[in-house]
Amino acid sequence: MAGAGAAAAWVGPAGSAEKSDLAALTVKRASELLRARSVSPVELTRACLARIEKYNSSLNAFITVTADQALATAMEREAEQAAGKWRGPFHGIPIALKDNIDTAGVRTTAASEVFQDRVPAEDGEVARRLKKAGAILLGKLNLHEFAMGGSSAVSYFGPVHNPWALDRTPGGSSGGPAAAVAADLCFASLGTDTAGSIRIPAGYCSIVGLKPTYGRVSIRGVIPLAWTLDHVGPMSKTVEDAALMLDVIAGYDELDTTTVDVPVSAYARSLRTATAKWRLGVAREPYFDKLDAEVAKAMEQAIQILRKLTASVEDIRLPQPANVLQTLTAEAYAYHAEWIIKTPERYQPTTRAALQRAGEVRGAAYADARREVDGMRREIKKVFADVDLLITPTSPEPPVTIAEVRTRNVSARNTLPFDIFGIPTIDVPCGFTASGLPIGMQISGPPFAEPAVLALAHAYEQATEWHRRRPQLV
Repeated sequence: MAGAGAAAAWVGPAGSAEKSDLAALTVKRASELLRARSVSPVELTRACLARIEKYNSSLNAFITVTADQALATAMEREAEQAAGKWRGPFHGIPIALKDNIDTAGVRTTAASEVFQDRVPAEDGEVARRLKKAGAILLGKLNLHEFAMGGSSAVSYFGPVHNPWALDRTPGGSSGGPAAAVAADLCFASLGTDTAGSIRIPAGYCSIVGLKPTYGRVSIRGVIPLAWTLDHVGPMSKTVEDAALMLDVIAGYDELDTTTVDVPVSAYARSLRTATAKWRLGVAREPYFDKLDAEVAKAMEQAIQILRKLTASVEDIRLPQPANVLQTLTAEAYAYHAEWIIKTPERYQPTTRAALQRAGEVRGAAYADARREVDGMRREIKKVFADVDLLITPTSPEPPVTIAEVRTRNVSARNTLPFDIFGIPTIDVPCGFTASGLPIGMQISGPPFAEPAVLALAHAYEQATEWHRRRPQLV
């Protein structure tokens, strides 16, 4: 009865365009309408579920849809608001989570046959924080199996398709979250990033993807790839939505040894920070080497806009870390040892081969890789004596076809170094190719400088129109 009474209280008008396409709203706008009681959590949830029903068969973004649970939670959020309880900007907002983030009572598969029936008893810390903030879980999103690749084409549940061109990869490993957000199947999501797995798919799908500082967000309750490099972060339609999400998930977790007890900023409020006095560094080599011609053109146009928003733009060189990812996958082997030995046939062939190679890493090589990471995380701080933020392309090429990635990897050349550095890095849309494929740009800052990274990304976003384009699904 409480749910029925709450629903009856939602009587305020919303714009006709907004009411006709509720799922297309940003988190910020949907939250404003919810707060004004112009729409209800149930309406928003039904709008997303309708799009999932219509488009997920072609995108394959969701592995599990929790429709009944989502609608029940939506009614609870309505009742809470009717009783005077408001949890904040995510109260009543439907989201979905990458399927390597534990959700209590909802299976978490990591897109693998190995875990196809795995149902965690507890939420991962980031899932717990979002639920506490009032978010509504629509379900779990497809990914590259165990996050061990950049295409999201290797999954027990089948490949994820890019909503801008269904024959193209959405990138990975967070391909499901990127496709779902871009296609308005959910209002926002969380991804994980070990070599670029938030930023590559964000760039390939023309959404925003933020990899925070290493240790800024808890990874407890996330199926690991390499603990030394694993990050969790927002994937959203706008920079403001990413900031709102970071406000919820950031902070120390005493049960997670990777988190750092550093004060949390008010990230959404930081978007108003003036950028006019900031010095930008453009990291040309190797990040601009051998770029696709259309990516190169889009980046130069973006840099011209950034010149108008900041004090100076200069070319700089960054320290070049060794590619330690393959060595650090010894950490993945440590997690998977029981299953890869007992049931290797349940892994996809490329994942199985990668884990078996990881099992051959020697202790000395692993120790050297860990030392390399520690050294690079100290070395990168020196760069910010001369500049405030860094600019690079997210990927050297636009999204490639799913057929192509069956024989070659998606390039993580421009993204992996920032996981090794451990510094905050955001992808923002910065253009499209002539054939309509998205292009993304990275903005990075010193450790725990998320407020500055977000502020410049927001300023650039407001100076352009790229984030307003939406894929036309049929």
